[in-house]
Amino acid sequence: MSERLQPGDTAPDFTLPDADGKEVSLSDHRGRKVIVYFYPAALTPGCTKQACDFTDNLDLLAGAGYDVIGVSPDKPEKLAKFREKEDLRVTLVGDPSKAVLESYGAFGEKKLYGKTVTGVIRSTVVVDEDGKVERALYNVKATGHVAKIIKDLGL
Repeated sequence: MSERLQPGDTAPDFTLPDADGKEVSLSDHRGRKVIVYFYPAALTPGCTKQACDFTDNLDLLAGAGYDVIGVSPDKPEKLAKFREKEDLRVTLVGDPSKAVLESYGAFGEKKLYGKTVTGVIRSTVVVDEDGKVERALYNVKATGHVAKIIKDLGL
């Protein structure tokens, strides 16, 4: 199981393909705060709710200086379908190797319907302008999570 990040840690840099197959790097966002959220799978009910919540609040978050990047193990083609079907405006990137998910502590053992399984741990990491972890939240709920982040960030 990978280590969970703590406030003050340097956020692991990454370069992953987005829904259009273009490379997106965390370092491209230096100078802005970034909300990196990890979700199990595109086109599933909980992940759709979460992505739509981020999209609905994107103007507020962007206005406060935050970029939003959603990371899942999905391939770019599936992310493109997800974006089109749900009219998403957040940046979605795919990590099929799960290397980035693991480096952020967002992949490992979790409870699912009472059973222990290995998979994506729904998580959100807020990275500051200098690439340091400001907040790291693990095992978050898909519903109501974005509202909680906005409240916690005082927006």
